[in-house]
Amino acid sequence: MIIVQLKEGENIERALKKFKRKYEKTGVVKELRSRQAFTKPSIDKRKKKQHAIYVQQMQQNED
Repeated sequence: MIIVQLKEGENIERALKKFKRKYEKTGVVKELRSRQAFTKPSIDKRKKKQHAIYVQQMQQNED
């Protein structure tokens, strides 16, 4: 359950913004979308490997 603490006299739009941010961080929507369609384990592995290569190249470019 997501709880948003409000300060005295805080604007409702600001509270909604905090709620949305916390909700995004939980990853509920991302997981829901991923469960809508089945992906083969081999495709998942391929995507993870490609992402790891991409991250490694980005780190090498920084140095």
